[in-house]
Amino acid sequence: MVETENKDKVAERNRSYENYKKSGISWLEDIPAHWKLKRFKHIFHEKKKTTNVELNCGSISFGKVVYKDDDKVPESTKSSYQVLSTGEFLINPLNLNYDLISLRIALSDKDVVVSSGYIVIQNIIKIDKSYFKWLLHIFDVAFMKTLGAGVRQTLSFNHIANSEFVYPPLLEQTKIAQFLDDKTTKIDAAIGIKEQQIDLLKERKQILIHKAVTRGLDDNVTLKDSGVEWIGEIPEHWEVKALRYISDSFPSNVDKHSKPTEKEVRLCNYTDVYKNDYITDDMDLMIATATEDQIKKFRLFKGDIVITKDSETASDIAVPTYIVEELTNVVCGYHLSVIKPNKDIYGQYLFRALQCKAFNVQFEIESNGITRVGLGTSDMRKAKFLVPPLSEQKQISFYIETASQKIETAISIKEQEIEKLKEYKGSLINSVVTGKIKVC
Repeated sequence: MVETENKDKVAERNRSYENYKKSGISWLEDIPAHWKLKRFKHIFHEKKKTTNVELNCGSISFGKVVYKDDDKVPESTKSSYQVLSTGEFLINPLNLNYDLISLRIALSDKDVVVSSGYIVIQNIIKIDKSYFKWLLHIFDVAFMKTLGAGVRQTLSFNHIANSEFVYPPLLEQTKIAQFLDDKTTKIDAAIGIKEQQIDLLKERKQILIHKAVTRGLDDNVTLKDSGVEWIGEIPEHWEVKALRYISDSFPSNVDKHSKPTEKEVRLCNYTDVYKNDYITDDMDLMIATATEDQIKKFRLFKGDIVITKDSETASDIAVPTYIVEELTNVVCGYHLSVIKPNKDIYGQYLFRALQCKAFNVQFEIESNGITRVGLGTSDMRKAKFLVPPLSEQKQISFYIETASQKIETAISIKEQEIEKLKEYKGSLINSVVTGKIKVC
């Protein structure tokens, strides 16, 4: 795939139109001399709002129209939703400054009703909709997020109406769209394969951890019944203990809001824990404040474990991270719990046990809530874990760490390859749709 991609890039650099002209538009730059410029309002108009409660609810998600759970939308709210039909474009104009990443324009491939806060547009001249799907994608990424008004930077149709767009001959629009549909499908397929490979590597890591923390490193060890149905047999010299007997664990109440009467701290927050196996001192942590009592109780030290206490889904409960080194003025933030292992348990071993689905599932089962699920302190402390002798815990931890590093390196390489493919895809779309590369 990489060799093919490089050949494509060389070929693309050698394909261009004979003559170009200045567009005078920052995000378009020079365009083919025979392409026209048209204002947005001369290509599209805002659709008059109509309602239809018989249709499913929809919304926009990263440049695609998706179905929304009707059960979560009250009938009174749905009755105010507007109809979006197949072949119409949907724009999410809300709160641009809150999210500069998501794609906010989509060509709908389904009939749904969407929030009245969205803008639905229809073409008023003949266009190839697939071409304009790609052109609006570039407009969204390169320019639209600079528009809007108000504290939440929200758009109206009028904010976009006078923006100028390229308008190639219709036949070229179609050929460009066909080229991009074909190329991006192949790139997405390559990305999908690499994502599957990452999933397999993560599964391999999970199997490795599971075996090490439930059976140890000796394949010939004598087993005994653990006395716990879902755990099954364990090495005969291991014990089963509740978390309360091997650690001190408690939820944090330190929020991210700074107060002038409190002391400045570095905050380990939900995202830091969710995305990282380890918290290190060189990480760019949020600056917040905390009281003296909070600092004393929730300051993090080497050997501590932090887990997610609540989340949108039960599967994201009790995701752990390990404090692998001494930290400078770092406290545990809200939505998280601190686990401080006692002398009977090696912190890194307990961290790996928390990564094991066989033990982590206890927290999923005990969590409860409606819009968010949470884990109570007593439910957390009664969770059961296997406790080998301390020397064996350290051996298991070293083994997992060594083997995991190889897997993480392989995952990192795949992730870098995916990023390169995504960059190539973005560059290709931009170059082709704006006429920098000739494909027909």
